[in-house]
Formats: sequence, structure tokens, C-alpha cells
Amino acid sequence: MRFNRKIVIHLLGVLMLFNGFFMLIAALASAYYKDGVTLEISFSAIVTMLIGLVAMFFTRNYSNNLKAKEGYMVVTMGWIVMTFSGMLPYLTSGAIPSVTNAFFETMSGYTTTGASIMNDIEIMPKGILLWRSLTHWIGGMGIIVLAIAILPLLGIGGMQLFSAESPGPSADKLHPRITDTAKRLWLIYVGYTVAETILLNLSGMSLFDAINHSMSTLSTGGFSTKNASLAYWNSNPLIEYIVILFMFLAGSNFVLSYFAFKGKVAKVLRDEEFRWYGMFILGFTLLAFLIIIFQTNQDVSDYFPMVLGFEEHAFRHSLFQVLAVVTTTGFVTADFTAWTPFITIMFFALMFLGGSAGSTAGGIKVVRHLLIIKNGLLEFKRTLHPNAVIPVRYNNKSVKEHIVYNIIAFFVLYMLLFIVGAGVLGALGLDFVSALGASATSLGNVGPGFGIVNPLSNFESLPMLAKWWCSFLMLLGRLELFTVMIIFTPYFWKKI
Repeated sequence: MRFNRKIVIHLLGVLMLFNGFFMLIAALASAYYKDGVTLEISFSAIVTMLIGLVAMFFTRNYSNNLKAKEGYMVVTMGWIVMTFSGMLPYLTSGAIPSVTNAFFETMSGYTTTGASIMNDIEIMPKGILLWRSLTHWIGGMGIIVLAIAILPLLGIGGMQLFSAESPGPSADKLHPRITDTAKRLWLIYVGYTVAETILLNLSGMSLFDAINHSMSTLSTGGFSTKNASLAYWNSNPLIEYIVILFMFLAGSNFVLSYFAFKGKVAKVLRDEEFRWYGMFILGFTLLAFLIIIFQTNQDVSDYFPMVLGFEEHAFRHSLFQVLAVVTTTGFVTADFTAWTPFITIMFFALMFLGGSAGSTAGGIKVVRHLLIIKNGLLEFKRTLHPNAVIPVRYNNKSVKEHIVYNIIAFFVLYMLLFIVGAGVLGALGLDFVSALGASATSLGNVGPGFGIVNPLSNFESLPMLAKWWCSFLMLLGRLELFTVMIIFTPYFWKKI
């Protein structure tokens, strides 16, 4: 079967147009705040859109026969093309003059990792900070899903792209037409963003800060407009509780949000993954809270300002940091690596948990852990009854064997890539703890790590090759491994 290059290039051109449009929004903000980089961002937007238009013009006679191969190629190359074009505002404005650093920051944005190389965020022009948050917001639900919503205008069906963007256990469809599904998901996504912006603004954040943090929260990204991240507002508990609420929503399946809005709350509560997602968060929060209360030997004022009482602060920071890591948002209110060694190990383990399938969170995802554990427990029963057919059940339905095998393969590949990722970083000069932390946080799209990339530091000190390697791990994690790795297999390029 011949590979349809024209449709791939054409769709990449469409994505470039989207990217340029969002850059123009950042340019308008730059002009409003008169931060001195309006022309540079506008130039970046125009160049990006022109390249997109040229690509679309020369491939206008494309065949609209979009197969799986083309779908995977568009998703993977789309993220890479978006990243290279998304670098332009940083480079042209001089905000990040290094190509390596600009690529890292942009890839971290689109993959909603939230790892940064910026040492002083607060001196950056407003237009650049908004563009930085917009890369999160675009990547959060997936620029590919946004493109699916308009593909009917081009005469193209979008199911192949949706499958490539969302590999793994599939969520219930909201509507039989995939384009309508994408539109409903984006409506919920935009609605949550607007709601959080309003609430944060009413709670004391400036409108600019509220917009940026809402986009970072709903995308489970973690970029902030302040050097101290959310810790800047530690004296305002209401702001942190609002962010906690929307981190929880962003880390849950957006399809369940749709059902909740339709009044089908019972269906949400019956969802097995949602229940375990909530129990994991509550359980690890209580564990962290109790350890802080009973095992922290240092002066508690080193960790929490005494405003409403130590217990409330300990619980709030425990809940906030557990949610930030589980949902891979990566916001910081305190340095959790300094609480106790046990909590440090616990947070490292949480980097591999992830949010729900169908959310904007990264990581392995709760549903995969559930099915792996269930399948493992059933192996004992199968050993005792080798002739019995004992399927794995999820939400009271049997899970097909090939899905279980796919999940196990995903988990093995994920852990293997984590080990290889840490090994490469170690070979590039990182110490043991930093290599493990940087590999786990990059692959899981979490943001803060351990060692030299701890919550109070960033990735700026990493060697150049280490930044490129972490960028690759971010891409792998965001597209859930198979979408990218399949392109490197001989099966993908074999003609049928």
C-alpha cells in the first residue's frame, strides 16, 4: 500500500495555521501590555502561517484516503513541527536565544510536561509568558483533536487521527461522529478554563495570572507566571483549593464530565477508574499528611506559613502536591523532596501512576494499573484452574485479551524506556538520583523531578544533549509510546 505523503504534508500545513493563529493571540496580548516583543511574535506567527499555507497549496490535490500509517505520521510529525514552529517567538524575541533551550521549553509546553529552563520567569515579557501557557493549552487536549473538528471541511474522516492521538484503553464515545466528539471535548475544556479563570480572578489573582494558570491547570501542564509557582500564593488558601479542584477535573476522564453535565452522575460514580482515581488521591494525601504531622522533626515553619494552623496547611499542601504529581500538572507549593525520605520515595512512585484515560494527564494511567493488577491476581486462579476461561473484568464487562496484552506491553515498554532514559542521562553526566528523576518526570510529563531537577530548581543546568534526550522522552510520554515508537519499526515502512 502506497504511503500518502500529500495528505500528511497537507494536514501538517493545517496544524501550522493553527499554531500561527494562537501566536497572533499572544502578539495581541504583547501589544496590549506594551512589552516590546509584539513585532517579534507577530513575525513568528506570519512565518508559521505562510509555511502552512505553502504546504497546503502544493498538496491541494491530495487523496483523502487517510489510513492508520498516515494518522500516526501526522500525530508524531505534527507535534515535532508544532514544536519547531513554536520555538520562533522565543528565538525572535531573545527570550530564549539558545535553540536547544527554546526547543526544550517548547516541547515541554506542547507535551504539558512543565519542565523549564527559565531561571527568572517574572522578567519575561507578558506576550512570551502567554505564548508559553498557550503551548500547554494547545497540547493539553491535543492540537490533533482540534484539527479533527474541522477536517470535514477538508473532506477527510478523522477516526484514524483520533485513534493515533488516544492509544490504549478507549473511552466511551460521546457521539457516533468523531468530529462531534472532538467538539464536545473542546467545549468542556474551554468551559473549565473560563470557569477557573473567573474563580481565580475573583479570589485575588490578576486576570493575566488567572488566564495563564487556568490554561496550565486544565492542560495538566504546570507552567507558571511566577518563579515560586503556586507557592507565590501560599498565603491565599482559596486560590490553592480552586487549583486543586480543577487539577482533579483535568486528571479525570473528560467523557465523565460530559455525563455529569448531562445529569448522569450515577454513571460517573459507577466508573471503576474514577473511583480508584479518587481513592488513590485521598489515600496518598492522608498518608503524606500523617507522616508530616508525626515524623517531621524540623521546625514546621520551614515548610508551612502559620496562617490557619499547621494541620490545615499540612493537609492542603499534601493534597495539592499529590494531585500535582498524580495528574502530572507539576505545580509547586512546597519542596516535597524535603519532607521525609519516605515521602520522597512515595512521590517518585506517584510519577508512574498518572491520571485517568481520556484526561489531559500523562503517566501510565490508572486504568492500566487496575487491569494489570486484576490480570495478575487472576493468574493465581488460572494456575489452579488451567482449563477455565477467566476473563479480566472492568466496569462489569469482560476485557478482550488483546487489550490486556496491549496494556502489559505498554507497561513493560514504559519501564524499559524509563530505565534506558535514566541510563542515557547518567552517561551524559547526571548523578544517579537526578538521572532517575529527570527520566521519570520527562516520560511521565510531570515537570519537577529529583536531584538537580527538584521542585525548587529547573532543567537549565542539564547538558545540551541531555535536554534533547529529555525532549524526546517527553514526546514519547505525551503520545503514549506506541504512536512514536511504531514509526521506528520496519513493519511501519514495509509495503503491503
